[in-house]
Parts: sequence; C-alpha cells; structure tokens
Amino acid sequence: MSSSDKMDRVFKALASQIRREMLDCLKDDPQTTGALCERFSTLDRCTVMQHLKVLEQAGLVIVQRKGRERWNHLDPLPIREMQERWIGPYAQHAVSVLGRLKADLEQDS
Repeated sequence: MSSSDKMDRVFKALASQIRREMLDCLKDDPQTTGALCERFSTLDRCTVMQHLKVLEQAGLVIVQRKGRERWNHLDPLPIREMQERWIGPYAQHAVSVLGRLKADLEQDS
C-alpha cells in the first residue's frame, strides 16, 4: 500500500465525528470494545465495531486480544505523520513571521 493510500485511510477515518470521539476516549488509556459500546450507547455494537475497523485499517487503533476481551489502543503515529507533512511546515513559517514581527516591534520601541 502506498503512503498516499495510507494517508487517504487516515483522512477517511478522521472525517467521522464518532471516530474522532472514539480516538479521544483512547487518548489516555486503552479501552475494551465493551467499554466503548457503553460509552457510545446510542450506537449498536455492530456499528461501534465497524467504526473501530475503519480506525484499525487506518492504523489509528491497535487491537490486542486478552482472553475474551478486545483492547483498543490509540496509535498516534499516523496523526504525527499528518502533522509533520501538513502542519509542521506552516507552523515553522508562522513562528518565523512572529519572530520577525517581534523584532520589528522591539526595533520601533
């Protein structure tokens, strides 16, 4: 799979508010699928599982089975790759602009 295909899967996964909320739930600690089903009680278990599958295929969730439980762990690396590709260069530019602005303001003082 090309890096472009991987990035497409990440963007697709993040396009859904429900999936972003699921990732928020996994930020601090891994959760069982049952716990996520309880958290998203307006959805049936099958729908929760479908959302988790999209997140897993995008590489955003790593699944670990422990006995009968399915533990879902956040993998932030695909998001970091997005940040490095799309946000990082713009953030560097913004910091340099702010640095020049500060220098100009200090020079005028």
